[in-house]
Amino acid sequence: MSSSSIYGLRPNGNGHGDVPTSPEVVKYMLDLVGYISCRNLSDVKILEPSCGDGEFIIEIAKRLKESAHVYGFNVQEAFQQCVYGCDIVTEKIERCKQRLETLGFDTTLSQIKVSDFLQSRLPEMDIVVGNPPYVRYENIPAIQLDFIKKSFPTFHYRADLYIPFFEKSLRLLKPNGQHCFICANRWLKNEYGKKLRRLVASCFRLEKIINLEHADAFQEEVLAYPAITLIANSRTAPTFEYAEIDKVSELTALKMENREMPISDDWTMAFNRTVNSAHLYTIEELGFKIGIGVATGADTVFISSQLPDVVEHELLLPALNAKDLRGDQLNWHGEYLLNPYSSSGELIDLSRYPLAAKYLGIHQDRLTKRHVAQKNALKWYKTIDRILPQLKSETKILLPDMSGNRYIFIDEGNYYPLHNLYYITGHSVRELKILSTILMSNNIRQQIGNITNNMNGGFPRRQSQYLRKLKVPNIGLLDKALCDQLINCYDIRDYDKINTLVDQIYYDQQRVSNHSKLDNIQNSPQKRRKQELELALYFAV
Repeated sequence: MSSSSIYGLRPNGNGHGDVPTSPEVVKYMLDLVGYISCRNLSDVKILEPSCGDGEFIIEIAKRLKESAHVYGFNVQEAFQQCVYGCDIVTEKIERCKQRLETLGFDTTLSQIKVSDFLQSRLPEMDIVVGNPPYVRYENIPAIQLDFIKKSFPTFHYRADLYIPFFEKSLRLLKPNGQHCFICANRWLKNEYGKKLRRLVASCFRLEKIINLEHADAFQEEVLAYPAITLIANSRTAPTFEYAEIDKVSELTALKMENREMPISDDWTMAFNRTVNSAHLYTIEELGFKIGIGVATGADTVFISSQLPDVVEHELLLPALNAKDLRGDQLNWHGEYLLNPYSSSGELIDLSRYPLAAKYLGIHQDRLTKRHVAQKNALKWYKTIDRILPQLKSETKILLPDMSGNRYIFIDEGNYYPLHNLYYITGHSVRELKILSTILMSNNIRQQIGNITNNMNGGFPRRQSQYLRKLKVPNIGLLDKALCDQLINCYDIRDYDKINTLVDQIYYDQQRVSNHSKLDNIQNSPQKRRKQELELALYFAV
């Protein structure tokens, strides 16, 4: 059975979940978990839960052989009793065994087997290491998806297949066992990794994260945004070590830095050292509101430039799409949104709108098949999200999810946002301009990069879940002259000056925070000196 027959093919022709790890990374990860030939490996149980052709297994076998030479144990017995590997693809297991046999290993009684790791019965392990399969939610077959949802509590939202691989392999660890995966780093930041982060924070010890997002960690070019994580089955610790590299060759001389270990499932601040201040706030803490444009469930019916010709004009709202905001320009393409709701928020009576009734009636069969319509047959023409006409008239910041725009647009009440636009409302036009200017800065771009992944092309994600985590200064406390400068920079699109001003604002806020911490140092001269040194070292990192 091939992986492509289970999960389908990627654009390059290879199967989903089938991305071999580079040899340099394999060796580094085995070093990291302490599976080294100068150690007696005769009774160290080690598992690769998705072994493929054997990139990890072959290196494990080589090290076991070298260890046997040093310590004099029977390498065949140790291999059969302690080295475990699973894969669902028969051909891969056969190739793995062939490679092992060229090294002199007898694989007839080995624990390298064709099996679905998630449904396999395995003993506890000293080490779990590997590269779990990456398979998106929509590519997981329905039968397997049902089993995973019932069996793995961390499988949350629209999670990737590697999430249950993490959960099961972590639960297989012996006390003080070591777990090391190279995997997409999205679980560290995204909604679907929330329950896995909670499991790690509460039951295990996160020791290291090495972010290889910009490095070639695999044997083919893929957009996987990988990271190596080292997790131990031991008590939690207040810190973990973190590093980012651009090249795999940098692994041999890695410079790690300590980060504070989150105790909850929100690990955002653990990766965001630019916002370490009590004098910075979330956008919503400042009284702004973050929202997403309307989802209709049938855009070709509810959104069109032809609607003014076929329905009553009082039901139409000029609609703005992400495609209208490109190249740092706002160019409305003339599309309208058909609003089937009254000003009170109830569905309109179609008998009062004969043109709309005729138009929607033409599309009734399609509209009634939508999930949102099946809940109530009488409301077959409702949209997924309720449309609030007053939103069109509000001044709002507009943010496409993925965009190459540097400029952030403000709509002063002309358009209704559609589902691929996020928006921010609240306060005055002046304050929204100041906030927009801050959001255009490199500081915010760096924050977004720390808490999510830039997509293909380097575009940052601006989804509401990430916008809500950004830290910004209190706009209401900024000096008027400074605010005037920010607004002028926004109007003339002076990006260099924006970065200079915003960097200074964040620097000043950090200094205020530092002084507040120093003011709280206890009066004892010895304690004062010790805490001053600790604070100086902390802010020097």
